[in-house]
This record gives sequence, structure tokens and C-alpha cells, in this order.
Amino acid sequence: MGLDDKVDNKGEELKGRAKEAVGSATGDDDMKTEGRADQSKSSAKQAGEKVKDAAGDVKDAFKK
Repeated sequence: MGLDDKVDNKGEELKGRAKEAVGSATGDDDMKTEGRADQSKSSAKQAGEKVKDAAGDVKDAFKK
């Protein structure tokens, strides 16, 4: 995956953190939960990116 995808995923994580913080500050449990969900989704995407990067490294190692 490209750098753009990684940046988008990190942005989604930060947006989720902000939602969670605002939800906590205002007592809005729905927003807080939504922020946590955004963070979880982003974390899953980032884990997938790491697996793909590792697979590419293994593939490159066999080419040498």
C-alpha cells in the first residue's frame, strides 16, 4: 500500500481520538463510542498495511 493510504489511516485514527475526547468532555457517550470505533477501524487497517509491507519484504528477499 502507498503512503497515501497510511496517511489516510492515521488521519482517521486522529479523528477518532478527537471524537472520543469531545465526547468525554461533553458527556456525549454516542460520540465517544463513535470515536473509539473509528480508532479501532483505523488500527485494523494499519495492521493490514503492516502485513502487506512484510509480505512485500519477504517477496523481495526471494528475488535476490
